[in-house]
Amino acid sequence: MSDIWPTELRVSQDRMMLTVAFDDGTRHELPAEMLRVMSPSAEVQGHSPEQRKTIGGKKNVRIMQVEPVGNYAVRIVFDDMHSTGIFTWTYLDELGREKEARWAAYLAELEEKGLSR
Repeated sequence: MSDIWPTELRVSQDRMMLTVAFDDGTRHELPAEMLRVMSPSAEVQGHSPEQRKTIGGKKNVRIMQVEPVGNYAVRIVFDDMHSTGIFTWTYLDELGREKEARWAAYLAELEEKGLSR
């Protein structure tokens, strides 16, 4: 179980942003592209750090649906039909808190591998 609890989950009207607020007062705006390329799914993360994939070409991806998974997470369905990632409350909070650093690392990986957003 997570120590934090969501008080709000909202998808923007253009479907390109997820806003999540927690009971500790934190609030994060997470772009759909970031959520998609950092999905906690095995398809993206692999089964070990060496298997993690850098996903490009998702600049315009949109959130189609957010589905509850028990009391601890949500499954996000993207318009490219990726839907296997289970985003725990803790992971969503980590993404929000580390947003700038994770995004900078992702952009550097894209450049290193010759991929584009």
